[in-house]
Amino acid sequence: MSTGDLLDLEPLELKFPFELRKQISSSLQLSNKTDSYVAFKVKTTNPKKYCVRPNTGVVLPRSTCDVLVTMQAQKEAPPDMQCKDKFLLQSVKTSDGATAKDITAEMFSKESGNVVEECKLRVIYVPPPQPPSPVPEGSEEGSSPRGSMSDNGNANTNANGPELASVTRTFVDTDDKSSEAKALISKLTDEKNSAIQQNNKLRQELELLRRQGNKNQGGVSFMFVVIVGLIGIILGYLMKRT
Repeated sequence: MSTGDLLDLEPLELKFPFELRKQISSSLQLSNKTDSYVAFKVKTTNPKKYCVRPNTGVVLPRSTCDVLVTMQAQKEAPPDMQCKDKFLLQSVKTSDGATAKDITAEMFSKESGNVVEECKLRVIYVPPPQPPSPVPEGSEEGSSPRGSMSDNGNANTNANGPELASVTRTFVDTDDKSSEAKALISKLTDEKNSAIQQNNKLRQELELLRRQGNKNQGGVSFMFVVIVGLIGIILGYLMKRT
């Protein structure tokens, strides 16, 4: 658990039981150990890949808040099941009675003189369980990957200090890309509806032209019959007179 001045965070690592083509979720619990209202914001280095709900909020004094992080379905596994994605939790004291609607980007700006507490988290993929091997040595082989992951985990923990510091500026609000996606979906939907309306309009115009064509054809035929009939009557009348 993190022991920050404002919020305690548990766990300190986001673990996802990795499976291809499947959405996977991992939860965080934020604990406010102060007597003040604390606002928080969650950022990530890969906003297209994750959905965070809520990504901003206010934790009441001496209370907790759960945050759900959902990883979008992945088409392929990364090499060695190692993930370079990072998350950043920012927290700052806010006025009593504040709600999520009162949160602004300026609240988390250190340049504005605000005291912002930050906690970095890394993402860990947990491989799915493997079926037991009938070979006796399988137990030893089965323990090797765990040992290797533990070693890698320690190595990453030691190396991530400067690495996390260097990528701080690359953290992006988790709702930025989702807003862009919603705007794109809305635009495509409008274009689709417009195309459907144009198609329906063209169909109506074609139907109207077809009906008018049928009327015109019908009119010509009727006039032709009338003219032929008149000529026949006149010829008959002339023949009688002669």
